[in-house]
Amino acid sequence: MNKTVPERLQRGDEIRIIAPSTTHQIISEDIVREAIRNFEKLGLRVTFGKNIMESSVLMTAPIEKRIEDLHEAFLDSNVKGIFTTIGGFTSNQLLKYIDYDLIRKNPKVFCGYSDITALQNAIFTKTGLVTYSGPAFSSLGMKKGLDYTLEYLQKVLMSEEEADLKPSLHWSNDSWYIDQDNRAFIENEGYGVFQEGSASGTIIGGNLSTLNLLQGTAFMPSLENTILFLEDDSEVNARTFDRDLQSLIHQPSFSGVKGIVIGRFEKGSNITEEELRYVIETKEELRNLPVVVNANFGHTTPIFTFPIGGRCELKAQLNKVSIKLSFE
Repeated sequence: MNKTVPERLQRGDEIRIIAPSTTHQIISEDIVREAIRNFEKLGLRVTFGKNIMESSVLMTAPIEKRIEDLHEAFLDSNVKGIFTTIGGFTSNQLLKYIDYDLIRKNPKVFCGYSDITALQNAIFTKTGLVTYSGPAFSSLGMKKGLDYTLEYLQKVLMSEEEADLKPSLHWSNDSWYIDQDNRAFIENEGYGVFQEGSASGTIIGGNLSTLNLLQGTAFMPSLENTILFLEDDSEVNARTFDRDLQSLIHQPSFSGVKGIVIGRFEKGSNITEEELRYVIETKEELRNLPVVVNANFGHTTPIFTFPIGGRCELKAQLNKVSIKLSFE
């Protein structure tokens, strides 16, 4: 595959907000205003897709309207980056309607997380364009606890240098979008190492249950020579995470996986360290792979941004973890 790394964002650039999954309607005006302010602090100008407020019984616009916004964002030469408004459940409806040649000819930053995992991995698979798992537009509507998220968004999307992913000092999994003033932050104990080792490879992943929707389709990326970044939300528990991970392990190219980085689980999942360790250590296919847990990505906050299709150098020792990103 010929890989394409999009041009980095620069101060003064226009970014387009689209809603390929859940409608923008659900985002409060206060959060919209705060998100625009935070993008402007980075020197980025925000514009919006014309169909993002449309909705249906599935809380999403019709497929053709979402495709129109996606294609227009890639075609507009004034737009240098595309962020999704939030996640949801319906991004995979779009996969067969996307004009991948259009995207290949107009490469640019494409960023989001959660349900957007389906689009990110499909676009990389079909076009070779490196996409980015990182904050959604709504994520930047936070008033507190956003510094780490903004720091790594800048490092990964606005800098040519390699990024060294250090743990945040604190993390949170509260309902910040309901009450911005009363936040609950927890001291971050840093990465956990379930299995030691060193590895390098192409980054594939994002939300595990969404990535698995691509299995058996032309949109599923190869897992050869990869480092998997995997996370999931509060709807999973130890048994469902085990099942989803086992499904990924059954992919024909899984033997090419070189290491795994797992994002911090939401408190609502109730997955204990003992349960997660059992899931990892009882799978023969994961033996001899470095496995790091409690990384800052997924559905807790803050999060780092990482390139799907980029490169990762992973070194995992019990008392020291190094996760470095590059874009070759």
